[in-house]
Amino acid sequence: MTGEILVVPACGKGRGGGHLIRSAALVKSLRGAGAGAFLHVPGGVSVPFDNDLFIRDDEIPARLWGLVVLDFFRTGKETLEHFSRLGPVLGIDEGRCRDEFDFLIDLLPGLWKKSRPNILCPSFLPLPEHSRPSSDGSPSGGPPRPFRVLVSFGAEDSAGLTVPSALALAAAAAGNRTPDGRRQAPLRLTALFGPLNKTAEADRAALSAAGIAVSDGDTAARNLFSGYDLIVTHFGLSAFEALAAGVPVLLVSPGRYHEKLAKNAGFVSAGTGKRGISRLGPALFSGGLPNEKKLGFVAGQCRAAAARWLETKPRDLGAFLSSWTPSVSRRCPACGVRRRRLLARFSERSYRRCPACGMVYMDRTCRPSQDYDTGYFFEDYRKQYGKTYLEDFPALKKNGKRRLCIIKTLLRKNSRKIPEAPAAAEVPAAAEAPRLLDIGCAYGPFLAAAGEEGLIPSGMDPAEDAVRYVRETLNIQAVQGFFPEDAPAAGGLYHVITFWFVIEHLAGLNKALSEANRLLTIGGVLAFSTPSFSGISRRRSLETFLENSPGDHWTIWDPGRCAKILSGYGFTVKKRVITGHHPERFPLSGRFSRSGGAVYRLFLMASRVFGLGDTFEVYAVKTRELSGRDCDG
Repeated sequence: MTGEILVVPACGKGRGGGHLIRSAALVKSLRGAGAGAFLHVPGGVSVPFDNDLFIRDDEIPARLWGLVVLDFFRTGKETLEHFSRLGPVLGIDEGRCRDEFDFLIDLLPGLWKKSRPNILCPSFLPLPEHSRPSSDGSPSGGPPRPFRVLVSFGAEDSAGLTVPSALALAAAAAGNRTPDGRRQAPLRLTALFGPLNKTAEADRAALSAAGIAVSDGDTAARNLFSGYDLIVTHFGLSAFEALAAGVPVLLVSPGRYHEKLAKNAGFVSAGTGKRGISRLGPALFSGGLPNEKKLGFVAGQCRAAAARWLETKPRDLGAFLSSWTPSVSRRCPACGVRRRRLLARFSERSYRRCPACGMVYMDRTCRPSQDYDTGYFFEDYRKQYGKTYLEDFPALKKNGKRRLCIIKTLLRKNSRKIPEAPAAAEVPAAAEAPRLLDIGCAYGPFLAAAGEEGLIPSGMDPAEDAVRYVRETLNIQAVQGFFPEDAPAAGGLYHVITFWFVIEHLAGLNKALSEANRLLTIGGVLAFSTPSFSGISRRRSLETFLENSPGDHWTIWDPGRCAKILSGYGFTVKKRVITGHHPERFPLSGRFSRSGGAVYRLFLMASRVFGLGDTFEVYAVKTRELSGRDCDG
C-alpha cells in the first residue's frame, strides 16, 4: 500500500454501532498487517475505543492517503466527493451511491441485486470464536430443557426494538401448560443491550419483572451467541455472526430497507416494526410451547443461508486491504472530463465509460503483475495463438507490410518522399527516408517490414530479450524502456509512430498521446491497433467482454469515437480498418455453422459490413502542435 489508510465509519445517534465496531476492528487488523491506518470519527462523538486508533480532522489533509474506506451504510454525494479528494475510495456495504465509489466490498449479502460489488465476502466479517453443535433449535425428547432465546438489536438499537420484542416473546410463551396438559419446556429469554444502547432503567425493570434476563454486551458479544437456541435481531452484523455460530436467526426489521435486504439474503423475517413484533409469538410458539415445525423451518433457512454465504474459514479484511496499491483515474484518460459512468465491477477492477468521449477505462485495486518477459512471447503467446511469437514472425511481418502500404500512402499525400524498397544490401539514405518508431516492438516483425519498405526503423520495448533480438539478429536500432517515460528528449524526430496492440497497455494515455505529438513532425503518421468496444464480443455480452479483457488493458477504444479523441491531441484520422472478425462469436453461430460453411460466411460478411470485428486499426496524421494547456489535459 502506497500511503496510509483512513477508515471512516457511520457513527452518532441513530446510525447504529455495528459500523463503528467493525471499523475499529479493521484499523487494528490493518495495523497488525503492517499498514498505517487510522479511524476518523467526527468531533464530539463518544466512542468506547482506544484513543490511539483515531486521527483528528486537522491532521487528515497533511497525510498521503493510499485508500479511504467508508463504512457509512448510505453515503451522501457531498460526503463521497469530499473523501474522494483524499484518495481512492472503497465503500463497505454501501447502500446509496454504489455506482460512484471507486471500489465496493459487500460483507453483508443482499445489497447488490442491481449493482454488484467488486467483492462479496461475508467471511471478512469478524466472526464468533465459538460455534454451536448442529441443531434445529427445537427441544429434543426427554425431560423438558430450557429453550434459550437471545434478543439483541445491535450496539445501539436506534429503532428501540429490543424491549418490545423481548416482552412480546415472553407474553406469547406465558403459562406452564398447554391445552392438552403437557408441561411446557422452560423458556429462557435474555435481552442483550449493546455498548451504545441508552435504554431507560424503567424499561429494563419491566423486562426483569417479566422474567427476562438483562445483559449488557461489549464489542465481542458475538462470542456469546453459541450458547443460545435462537437469536432475534435485525439484518446486520449480528445476524451473520449468529449464522457463523450455527444458531438460527429470526429477524424483525426496523424499516422497509432492512426488510428487503433480509429477504434478498435468504433470512426469515417476522416483518417490519410493530407489525413484525406482534408476529414474533405466532412465528415461534403454539399454545405456549416452542413450535418444532416452525423452528425447524427457521433453522433450515438459516443453514441454507450460512451454506450460501459463509466460507468455512474466516478471512482477514485488514490483511487483504493492506496488499492493495489502488490506481484510480478521477478524470477520463483521453479527454480529461471528470464525469464517469460505471459499466461493471470485478474482483480487482472497476470499468467506467466517459460520457463525453466514450473512452472505456479501468480502475484497479492493485497494479497488474504482467511481466513482458520471454514467457509472455512464448508460453503465453502459444496458449492464445497456438505458436510462439517467433514462429508467428513471418505472418506478423506480412501483416506489417499491409499496414505500411497505408502509412506510405499517407506520407506521400503529405509530401514525404518514400524511396522504392531497396535491395537487401542497400541502406536508404537518412536524408530521404522517413524515420519510424514502433512502440512495443517485441521481436521486431514490423520493424523488419518497415526496413524492407524503405523506412528507417527503430523500436522500443520493455522486454530485454526482445530488444536484444532486434539489435543483434535484425540489426535494427531498439531501446529497452517504457513509453512515454523513456521517450527521446528531442521533438520532431519521427515521421511515423506506431502502437500495434500496445496503446491499451499504457496507463497514462494522455501523456502518451501528447508525447507522440511532440515526437512527430507535422504531417507525420500515428498508427495503432487495439481491441474494439463496438465488436461482436462486446455486443454479445458487455459483462463477459469486460471480464475477459486482460488486466493490463487500461483503456478500450470505440472506433466511432477515436477521431474526436485524437483531434484533441493534434491528429486527424484518415483511415480506420476493422479487423478481428470472428463469425463463431455471433449468437447461435456455433450451433449452425462451421468454418467455411454458408452460415459462417454469412456471419463473416455481416461482421465486415457492419464493422463488428473485435479489433481495429487507426491511421491519423499530425496536423498541429500541442500547447502546454493541451498537454495538461
